[in-house]
Amino acid sequence: MNLRQQAREDARPEVHARPGRFEADAVMGVIAREWILYGQSWRATTFAAVVEPTLYLLCFGFGMGALIGTLAGYSYIDFLGTGIVAVSVMFQSMMPAVINTFIKRRFLHTYEGILAAPVDVRELVTGEALWLAMRSGVYGCVPLLVAVGFGLRPGLGMLLVPFVAFVAGFAFALFGIWISAVISSVRSMDYVFSGLFTPLFLVAGTFFPLTELPDWVQTAAMANPLYHAVELIRGAVFGGMDAGSALVHVGVLLGFIVLMWFLAAFQMRRRVVD
Repeated sequence: MNLRQQAREDARPEVHARPGRFEADAVMGVIAREWILYGQSWRATTFAAVVEPTLYLLCFGFGMGALIGTLAGYSYIDFLGTGIVAVSVMFQSMMPAVINTFIKRRFLHTYEGILAAPVDVRELVTGEALWLAMRSGVYGCVPLLVAVGFGLRPGLGMLLVPFVAFVAGFAFALFGIWISAVISSVRSMDYVFSGLFTPLFLVAGTFFPLTELPDWVQTAAMANPLYHAVELIRGAVFGGMDAGSALVHVGVLLGFIVLMWFLAAFQMRRRVVD
């Protein structure tokens, strides 16, 4: 290690694993920090969050919609619009969780500074994930508004969509934080985006019903949290979902949240503290 590297190491704040109870104030402090930083980049973030899913909806909805017409009893643009909401939530929560969290931890050493304050790893992970969930919950509703503009009939059930989007965004944000703490280099993200992201949103009933796929693919899709988010959003918008199915979908998402929270906190502690 040369003198410059040694000086950089000495300048880093010392990180301690603060034991004790879970503090909501520490979580709010992490969220407040992200809100302040968001105020400096909200234009670019909003542009990307709005334009990309809207283009998906318009190109696929009108392009393929002209050929398909109706699907599963709904016009294709309505069917696609509700699915794109869930996909948008996943991309707006999971991708920043993977990329930004990795950069903060590996290159900027942001978390070392935060954990030097009275903030525990659990509170750090929760605050980061909650912020991404709130942001993606808002941006994820944009495709739904676009679909309404092109003929989707609005209803009271749509009021539930932001809540579903928030829960799904929280789940995917925790998933992304865990992944960012597992991978060891930027190049590893290629495996994540190509080998994980693509199957998740293709095999979730977003563009076509899963009933058209082989039985083994349908069974595997039951473990896909995006599928359950899609079903909940469609159930809220179109109605007709029975209470038992809704509870199953919600239960899977909540179980996924609990699992990912423990894994993300554990792996982040290993990376930053241990």
